[in-house]
Amino acid sequence: CPYLDTINRGLKSHAYTHSVQFTHHVFLNLHTLKFYCLPDNYEIIDSSLEDITYVLKPTFTKQHIAGLDKQGKLYRAYDGTTYLPGIVGLNNIKANDYANVVLQAFSNVPPLRNYFLEEENYRGIRRPPGDIMFLLVQRFGELMRKLWNPRNFKAHVSPHEMLQAVVLCSKKNFQITKQGDAVDFMTWFLNALHGALGGTKKKPSILTKAFQGSMRIFSKKLPHPDLPPEEKEALLVTEEYQEQMSESTFLFLTLDLPTAPLYKDEKEQLIIPQVPLFNILGKFNGNTEKEYKTYKENFLKRFQLTKLPPYLIFCIKRFTKNNFFVEKNPTIVNFPITNVDLREYLTEEAQATEKCTTYDLVANVVHDGKPTEGAYRIHVLHHGTGKWYEMQDLQVTDILPQMITLSEAYIQASSLTQSVLCWKM
Repeated sequence: CPYLDTINRGLKSHAYTHSVQFTHHVFLNLHTLKFYCLPDNYEIIDSSLEDITYVLKPTFTKQHIAGLDKQGKLYRAYDGTTYLPGIVGLNNIKANDYANVVLQAFSNVPPLRNYFLEEENYRGIRRPPGDIMFLLVQRFGELMRKLWNPRNFKAHVSPHEMLQAVVLCSKKNFQITKQGDAVDFMTWFLNALHGALGGTKKKPSILTKAFQGSMRIFSKKLPHPDLPPEEKEALLVTEEYQEQMSESTFLFLTLDLPTAPLYKDEKEQLIIPQVPLFNILGKFNGNTEKEYKTYKENFLKRFQLTKLPPYLIFCIKRFTKNNFFVEKNPTIVNFPITNVDLREYLTEEAQATEKCTTYDLVANVVHDGKPTEGAYRIHVLHHGTGKWYEMQDLQVTDILPQMITLSEAYIQASSLTQSVLCWKM
């Protein structure tokens, strides 16, 4: 059997000793992708070995990338199983399903996927000496190419190298052995990857081109509730307590769920509450006010969108944390799979300029179970076949669109309905 070695082929090397001791003679240098025969130490040039090097380092032509979303051909892995490139399970090494679902969601956002399938797009980005964050870019690119590889050995992929980079670059805030929160991971990953690609607040990256929108935030400071009424009235007319308007960008929108009922119904069964998506989207209609409390001060805020991104991410706030425990809101959000129109949440000026305002769902991340012990799964749309698939670790199954809407959705990614017309690189 071939033995893969990355170091050297000298007489004192591990590879040389292994070849003599175990009569394993074919070795591969993982950096140069050249094969050698040891202990004789000569290079092996044989076209039959190309399948191995392609699995290790898949390459994609522009023509191949352009056709990924136009065909639904099944490919056969070398172990005999069939699969659709991109619809591939990821190993749950121990407790990393929270990261797997985010990585799988991003791998099915076409502009992001296409960018990372071509290493040339980011190979020339310069980073300061000693900067480790670019490792995140390299490993994400490698994982993306493995997920979309039409010549895989197996119909699943290990994210081990990618997750090692996550552990290192996040300074162990996100780990393989400890369950994490998918929204927390996604927030960190988006910002870390944007920075590693050389992006700043003013300089765009592929991430901001795909996901960044903008909004107006109207904020009004509130007097302390314990103050006497006359003092409150006096403060409310001062400039400090007048409404302030600011502009802000976003990479995703957080949607707040209504408080779940505490009591059982007449049959002694807990009611699973439901809410329409457009009810919780009301947060961004420019009129709905909500109180936000900080350590010292309270504010009333309302929001209105000014620019829609080509790909829009919703994070449905299911978890409430306090000093003692984490509580999960099980409310089911009733959402359409296609044609979610956000025009009414735009300012009048934006409504006049934004031509495309309807979105179609492309990925839906679900959290099942208790807050700290639950598991994650994801639904993704395969553009070539138009079919939906559910992925949970290594399990990949097709699913009816009607079943997706019954899940406890946590993160959703949607594309503009006319994204081909609206997308500008």
